[in-house]
Amino acid sequence: MRHRIFNEDGDDELVFVMGWGNRWTHENVSWLIGTLTEAGYRVHAFELPTNIDDFKADWLEPIAEYVVDLDEYQLLGHSAGALVAQALDGAENHVYLSPWWGYGAEYSELLLDAASKLPTTLPCLPTGEMDRQALGELATDHQIATTPNWVSPAFVRETRRAQEELLTIDHDAVVFCSLRDPVVSLRPIGERVPARHVVLYDGGHELFSSASRDRHVDTLLAALEDGADAVEDDEDEADEEEPVPA
Repeated sequence: MRHRIFNEDGDDELVFVMGWGNRWTHENVSWLIGTLTEAGYRVHAFELPTNIDDFKADWLEPIAEYVVDLDEYQLLGHSAGALVAQALDGAENHVYLSPWWGYGAEYSELLLDAASKLPTTLPCLPTGEMDRQALGELATDHQIATTPNWVSPAFVRETRRAQEELLTIDHDAVVFCSLRDPVVSLRPIGERVPARHVVLYDGGHELFSSASRDRHVDTLLAALEDGADAVEDDEDEADEEEPVPA
């Protein structure tokens, strides 16, 4: 697993577990990391291996062992990174972007069941279309071209097992997601996170690749700093400003 620290002189620690296929060289990932460092965070960014045969050994344990040495930190997880992040200890606030707590509707449960039983770690299963419509309008050619097209049956088995063994989501966690996301299932989000802690955005799977991202930057940073209180405060203010029907 690759790990890199951005903004060594930052005032506050932030652990960013990126999504499957995300790379620091992707322009929109770089935009998000730059936004976090400009806000004063010392960002500990993790790139997840794109093929695994053991969720805990390959994804969870390396990061869990790392965060033990951080006294205080904020936690940001995107997609598969949120599947890892929900099992980490010690974070003050938890923010999840399009958490991959369940496969999207385009992935047939019957096919996933069958694929997960194949005894191989060879990436031989197509991932589906990861284009701008799926990821977001701002997804670049480089990003799309460098996103892997195949995963292994072992990957499917291990990620589904991790999704089935989700822990209780922190009570003040905030989730950003899109109703048009084809990659993840929204049901696990609705089952585990109060609606008042969910921020909807217009776009695809990646908030940072969405044309609407600038409208949500302040809310994202506020959620990292204050948790769900920041989102609830925004809703209270919106309710106060809403005109009363005559």
